[in-house]
Parts: sequence; C-alpha cells; structure tokens
Amino acid sequence: MTGPLVLIEPYADRLGGHHQRTLVALAQARPWSLVVAPHGIVHEAVVALREAGAGLATAPDGHPAAVLLAASRIAAGLSRAGLRVFRSRRWPCYLRRLPHQITLIARCLAEASALRTARRLAPGVQAVVILSASEALHGAVALLGGLPHLRFVHEQVTTEDAAVRFLGRLTRRGERQVLAVCPTQAVGDQFTAAFPDLPAAVRAFAVDDGRRLTDAERDGGRTAFDIPTGEAAVCLVGGWWPYKDIGVIDAALTLLKDPLHLLVTGIPLDEAMLARWRDLPNVRLHTVPGPVSESVLRLVYAAADVALVTRRPGVGKESGLVMDAARLGVPLVVSDHDPGLTARLSGRPWALTFSASAPDALAEALHSVIRQPPERPGPEAPHLLGMRSAADQADFLTRTFTSLRTKEPRC
Repeated sequence: MTGPLVLIEPYADRLGGHHQRTLVALAQARPWSLVVAPHGIVHEAVVALREAGAGLATAPDGHPAAVLLAASRIAAGLSRAGLRVFRSRRWPCYLRRLPHQITLIARCLAEASALRTARRLAPGVQAVVILSASEALHGAVALLGGLPHLRFVHEQVTTEDAAVRFLGRLTRRGERQVLAVCPTQAVGDQFTAAFPDLPAAVRAFAVDDGRRLTDAERDGGRTAFDIPTGEAAVCLVGGWWPYKDIGVIDAALTLLKDPLHLLVTGIPLDEAMLARWRDLPNVRLHTVPGPVSESVLRLVYAAADVALVTRRPGVGKESGLVMDAARLGVPLVVSDHDPGLTARLSGRPWALTFSASAPDALAEALHSVIRQPPERPGPEAPHLLGMRSAADQADFLTRTFTSLRTKEPRC
C-alpha cells in the first residue's frame, strides 16, 4: 500500500499551524501524490511539495468543479456580510447563527469542487482524504463531489440548524461514501452524537516528522531573543481564539514573584492585553507578529524552556501546540481541560498540568519552571500522545479508504 494519495487541504492558504506540516509530511511519505488546495497555498508549502514530487492543483479542473467553487465563494461572501449585519446581540439567536450556517454550505461546496478536481486529475489513487473537513453536510460533499473519501473532522463547533439539516437529509445516501476521522475521543463522541449513523474512527491528525530541535537551534533561539542563560522563558504560540483561556494567563502573570521571559506569536492577539503585560514588573515580553513561517516558529520554540497551552474546561479538540511541543522536544505547561490528554500526560517529567481556569495554579506552575525547568521530552513523546510517522499515517488512510470502498466501514 504505497501508492499516491489525494490530499485535499482547504486551509493550505493559511501560514503556520500543523495543517501544512501534516500535508507536506504525507506528500513526502507518498511520492507522486496529488495535493488539491481550493483556496490557494502558501509559498513554503509549494516548495516542499515540489521537492517531494507531488502534483498541485490550486484551481478547479473542469466545469462542475469551477461552478461549485464559484458558488462556494458567493456563499462565503454572504456569510461574511451576515456576520457584520447580525453581530449585535439584539438580533434573535437564529439570525445570529445564520452566517455560520451559510459558512457550512460554502465549505461543503468548496470541498465538493476539490473532489471533482481530484476525480479528473487522479483517477485510481490509493486514498482520497480531506485533511481539514467541515463538521457538517458530509453526505452532500460526497454526492456533489462524486467521489468516496475520508474526512478529518477536527472539531464539532457549528451544528446544523433546520435548513442545513434538511439539506443533510436530502443527501443522506452520500454518507455511505464517507468515513469521518476524528483526532480525539472527545471530538469523536461529539461527532457520533451529532451523526449517529455516519461511520467514524479516532486517529490523531498530527504526524511526527522526527525533526526535533537541535542544540544549535536552542542556542540560536536564545540569542535571537536576547534571553540570557539561566533565565526562564515560556512561549505562548497561536492565535487567541475563544476556546483558549487567555484570561487565566493574564491573571496568573500578575501573580509572578520572579522574572519570566514570555514569547508570544500568533494571530489574532489582543494588543491591549499585550501592552498590559509589558508593564508587569516580572514579565519580559517578546512578541513575534503572526502568522509566521515554520522556520520562525521553530526559533520561538527553541528559545523557550517550556510551551504554555491553556484551554477552557471541556475543550477536547486536538491541540497542535501540544503535538508540536512533543514533536520538537519542548516541555509543556498545559491546563487539564481535556481528561484524555491529562491522562496521557500524567506522570511525564516533561509535562506540568494545572487546573483549567485557575490563575493561582498556573502561577505556581510558572514558578516551578522558573525554579527548575522540566526535562525535555524524549523521542518517544509523540507516540505517547498518539502521533505516528507520516508513513504510518498514510498506510492507515489507505487501509481505511480501501475498507470504505469494499465494505461497510466500522469504528
């Protein structure tokens, strides 16, 4: 099972994150794969894919694909307009949710366009995978795209309201051509509750490329940010989205009794909060405007003694930040928001966990880092978190796709 794959990545145009890294790693593991990026792709990923010998499609191929993508862009424009119009809470809930429902339709149409393109350009491949799929209208994508496929569903945030549920019922037979892959058990449970009849499996999305940070990179990172030897440094990576508990970090930093270097990169960020952190007596703030390239991201991680990850209680989606830290060999300070993740980290000398939404607990964890940084995770850390090599992931996708084509898939 070593043939090429079709890898569809709707987020390939976004710099940073583990979407592009996983995309490139899978393409490298299966030479001559086809990558379909309906919204374009960042330059550094293009270079890596060309070196891997992968084909690349960033425009629809064929009339049906072009029509579907054009319809998707119209729907996306309507959604953006609706978000502006209905942002006020004075509007009824169903109107405030309407733009998100249109977004689900737009994503469905874009994914179907990508499948139509793949159908024309790569007949007979080993597996077809949408790496960052929408959380709804799974059967509609398969019917409109005309191609069986696997779908990585990273989170179950926007559920289907009445109109979208109706579209889903009309296209229910298309679900026989789909198998969803959820990166964590928590997401899998949410998905099964929303779509009890749609086959699903649980498998970590992130892959281990084996490119741990070197001592030279660590020295270079400390030098780049002018962090003296012996002074503690923590990195806070990624955009400040609602599921991230930035408020608990804000409160914990005010409780610090000793100096700490804090490296922040991502988009979006709260500039007013960053300005407040700059004025705190024991915080030495270093900011890197995002989004950033992979090389800059490695520099940030290399400069840090630990990576800080905070989520609100109950958030069970796969954390690319946790996976990156384990993959690169960076110790962790992470909230106990997800019982499954906490269980895997329990007893690991390279991971400090603290009670989610508890500033005192986070402050104590940061003081522990200042006194004595944790030891670095070994090369076995990614495997402990469920990561596999790109070759193993590609084999899993091929086997699962084959079962989808030949028999009723099972969890």
